[in-house]
Amino acid sequence: MEFVRQQDTVKAPADWFTGDVWFDVIHAGKEPSRMRANLVRFSPGARTHWHSHVLGQTLHVVSGTALIGTRDGTVFEAHPGETVTCPPNEEHWHGATPGRFMEHIAMWEGKGDGSEETTWNEPVTDEQYNRPRSR
Repeated sequence: MEFVRQQDTVKAPADWFTGDVWFDVIHAGKEPSRMRANLVRFSPGARTHWHSHVLGQTLHVVSGTALIGTRDGTVFEAHPGETVTCPPNEEHWHGATPGRFMEHIAMWEGKGDGSEETTWNEPVTDEQYNRPRSR
């Protein structure tokens, strides 16, 4: 058993996010583990850019209301305690509502061969972000 040294909070890169976002690495697996987990904090209105994960992604909402958008124009709301899975290679985005902070735990895996785990694309437009929400 090993206690992992806690890393400092990191400001998320502007080329992957719109608005102010910070994350804490919870786990960055070492072989044979491929697991990744981050606690991600979004300021009001902040969101990821469009992206996909080669083996999918799981989001567990800790606080606030998460918005999760898909390329077909659907924007889902997820609330504290809810978990959402995104299938492998599905382009999506996630972020906070305009008026509240949001925290989620993001979990995903790498393939274990050193290839990219995440493909980052263009920013989410205000029109895409502000679409009506589904439950």
